[in-house]
Amino acid sequence: MRILLIEPEYRNKYPPLGLMKISTFHKLQGDYVHFFKGCSKELLSKKWDRIYIATLFTFYWKKTIQTIDFYKNAVKNPNNIFVGGVMASLAGDEIEAETGVTVVRGLLDQPGMLHTKSRLIVDHLTPDYSILDEIEYKYPVSNAYFGYATRGCPNQCEFCAVPKLEPKFYGYAPLREQVEGIESAYGTQKDLVLLDNNVLTSSRFKRIIQDIIDLGFEKGAKLGNRRRHVDFNQGIDARRIDEEKIKLLSSIALNPIRFAYDTEGIKKCYEKAVKLSSRHGMYRIGTYVLFNYDETPQQFFNRLEFSVTLNKKYDVQITSFPMKFVPFQHRDRSYVSERWNKRWLRGLQCILLATRGQVSPKPDFFHAAFGENYGEFEKIVSMPEHYIIWREKHRRNEAVDWEKLFMRLTTAQRSELLDILNEGRVTKERIAQIAGKKLKDILEHYINEHELAK
Repeated sequence: MRILLIEPEYRNKYPPLGLMKISTFHKLQGDYVHFFKGCSKELLSKKWDRIYIATLFTFYWKKTIQTIDFYKNAVKNPNNIFVGGVMASLAGDEIEAETGVTVVRGLLDQPGMLHTKSRLIVDHLTPDYSILDEIEYKYPVSNAYFGYATRGCPNQCEFCAVPKLEPKFYGYAPLREQVEGIESAYGTQKDLVLLDNNVLTSSRFKRIIQDIIDLGFEKGAKLGNRRRHVDFNQGIDARRIDEEKIKLLSSIALNPIRFAYDTEGIKKCYEKAVKLSSRHGMYRIGTYVLFNYDETPQQFFNRLEFSVTLNKKYDVQITSFPMKFVPFQHRDRSYVSERWNKRWLRGLQCILLATRGQVSPKPDFFHAAFGENYGEFEKIVSMPEHYIIWREKHRRNEAVDWEKLFMRLTTAQRSELLDILNEGRVTKERIAQIAGKKLKDILEHYINEHELAK
């Protein structure tokens, strides 16, 4: 058969492991396989027996559906287009109704799922790294073994998609077989990236750590003159950290160690995890910080600031990564929770554009970006977009005038300003409808802010 593998043209950090394993499966059948990222008119002129299209998050809905529709005429029957991955598992019925293609939900973890006569389990196959050389796009994370030591997660967090994507928890996946399979076929890779959702829940965690060490990723490991790194990129559950587990983690080349600090409710567990990490020599920490879910902007700011205070307290370097919550059913990123508002979400996005999505562990940088306190944070996320992104450029001119006007507003006037800004773009016609000189004057700063922010 002639097999075409497609990944929509969105930016993503990691290569599509699902497609890479499907490539291996079909090549073992003797099929011809081609991989492409995006839409190619040239590929439409060639007839394919099957097309597999990967999906990521539901907020890529429009681009993904456009990609599916684009390739419909490249197969004899739309049923021969197979769509899988995150969005397919979360919104499979909607995809089928809108496109008429075949949706593959969840993992390819049973024999016969792609070919009834084959007993191969696709999810257990070695990913085909060679297909990555067929495209111009370069994934930011490369030169690494990609694999799993466990699958799924027993937690049932309401904001998390894992229970739907991997509903069954498998406490041990033979890591050595995965790494040795990649090495045998594609050579030695420098790093080890593990996509586990909650490795600490495994009863065989000690065995997993020993596997990692046996594969050459002990603490301080090098490949030539370059340090090797292990990355549990989905994070380590801070609530399950104890002295024994952190000691085991410190015995491998884990850099950084990643946690999630999604609610103030796990504050004590989070601090304990940071403290134990420091005690065992793991000073570089990455922390995922959820927002736009069920906590307020002030609680979000408090969590960011708390990590900054822990840096000095435990002599660590915590880099936080704010992660916006978007419900599974939403088809874009526009969702605004009851406790947030559209303007502040956009203001926070502008801050993160300026900081490249990261929150610095250095107090001076943090307070410069997010404010000395929550009141300043509210002020910053209320600023015109170009003043936020190009803070240094505007510090001594227009932004100073804006700040003077903002500080003169009463609480009621600030609330009215926020309501107006939440409506969308500010125009001269809208300003003319406003009563009160103070509001009129400050709203002048928001005209054409989107263009000026570019």
